[in-house]
Amino acid sequence: MGERALGHADAPVTVDEWFSLTCPHCAAFSMNTLPEVKKNLIDTGKMRMVFHDFPLDQVALTAAMVARSLPADRYEPFCAALLAAQDRWAYAGGGNVTDELAKFAALAGMARPAFDAAIADQALKAEILKVQDEASKIYQVDSTPTFIINGPAAKNRHESGDRSYDEFAKLIAQAAG
Repeated sequence: MGERALGHADAPVTVDEWFSLTCPHCAAFSMNTLPEVKKNLIDTGKMRMVFHDFPLDQVALTAAMVARSLPADRYEPFCAALLAAQDRWAYAGGGNVTDELAKFAALAGMARPAFDAAIADQALKAEILKVQDEASKIYQVDSTPTFIINGPAAKNRHESGDRSYDEFAKLIAQAAG
């Protein structure tokens, strides 16, 4: 369970995001806010974002297992693609969720045997659920997306829910001091 993050390790503000791949609020943040956050805050060295899986259901857990089985540099783009297309794989009426998820994994370079191994990996499943349980206990994460913001003027600041870019940028500015 190596770290999955964007940005420089020495950025003044670190934001830990707990998200679920089947959460519409997480999808909205990923599609509407994160691109500007990347451009204006992460790429400029003002903040670093660390991603944490917090699956809200079995479908999200399976998807997180697949994402975690990809090389680290494919994790965030794969998650972003899944979040942008929830209606095509997670909520596809009458479709087979596993087969739809396998199609996305194939586009990310994961062959079907590797996909099947990923979704059968009980140790990985247990580790994702352990991290989720720890987040609930340590940071009181109980919904997604949840952000824990740390910077010179913030220590474990807890924010939940989808945020606009302006709201998010203000939180980062406050944390930076």
